[in-house]
Amino acid sequence: MPELHPQLLADCHRLGAMAGGELLLSRNAALHWFILVPATGHADLLDLPSHQLQQVLADCQALSQWLKRSQGYPKVNFAALGNVVPQMHLHVVGRRTDDACWPRPVWGNLPPGPAWQPAALDAIRRELELDD
Repeated sequence: MPELHPQLLADCHRLGAMAGGELLLSRNAALHWFILVPATGHADLLDLPSHQLQQVLADCQALSQWLKRSQGYPKVNFAALGNVVPQMHLHVVGRRTDDACWPRPVWGNLPPGPAWQPAALDAIRRELELDD
């Protein structure tokens, strides 16, 4: 796994490893905002070899299903931007019509929120069966 970009480390908690990469969680606990960082030197999702792309997308799909089933989010946003942080990373964000920035995107619109408590982070790790 390549070293994580400093901005990702500043903005996120490290949750653990998924098959397709390292899973992070935004420090803002106003909503579940996951970031999956594939182990690659490629900057763009669609440049991944097909086997790796399939695994990364399967992990993102599993996160989306967990957000809907376990956390009750009716909508999940998915994006691979990389304009500010060049290291490939994928956003999987649970959204509700009553969240702090609905219907706008979370980027640049999510106000400061509560911090994740260690017990909540541990519970997410357990539920997602992540390897530390």
